[in-house]
Amino acid sequence: MTSWENPHTLVDVTLVEDHAEFRESLRFILANTGHIRCQAYATAEEALGPILIHRPDVIIMDIRLPGMDGIAFTKQLVENVPDILVVMCTVQEDDELIFQALRAGAKGYLLKRSSVEDLVEAIRQVLAGGSPMSPAIARRVVNSFRPERAKDLNALTEREQKVLDLMSTGMTAREIGERLFVSVNTVRTHIRHIYEKLHVQSRVQAARKAGKS
Repeated sequence: MTSWENPHTLVDVTLVEDHAEFRESLRFILANTGHIRCQAYATAEEALGPILIHRPDVIIMDIRLPGMDGIAFTKQLVENVPDILVVMCTVQEDDELIFQALRAGAKGYLLKRSSVEDLVEAIRQVLAGGSPMSPAIARRVVNSFRPERAKDLNALTEREQKVLDLMSTGMTAREIGERLFVSVNTVRTHIRHIYEKLHVQSRVQAARKAGKS
């Protein structure tokens, strides 16, 4: 594998991103760092053949792609090339998508609002064996392992979990009741139990405790 520390070797980076303006802008910037050779593709289907043939050093992958999405594509690539290095670069901050990407084999997870300097540093880190993540993503990953949070969430019943999910989208008690076919009073009872079990006093605190804000 190419080493970042070797000044005489260009690092091969493949960018898989469907947004044309962002893709071409990022490809141009990376290719002009003086240290990176960058190829860019709009879809997983378009990128698959060249990636398997040329085996780039690092793949920068969006999640929301037309056709096969970035998570499914990452899983397929890792199954074919176990040591392949994929770093997600996306606007998606949803906890489930983060962990799906990591379970699929992604070595890092960056948000698109990251600077070019951060992205270049992420390429360096993943080549050195690291797992680069945007600070907000790293915090979510760390928080997911807090035992008290997991214990509190596990205390919720299945119906309370559903109410919490709907609360986190901004739905009112009446809207939740209509969705679940129960009365507003029943929803309010569920919400009170959620607050008690999560040791919170508001919707915002409950959503944050559940990692949904």
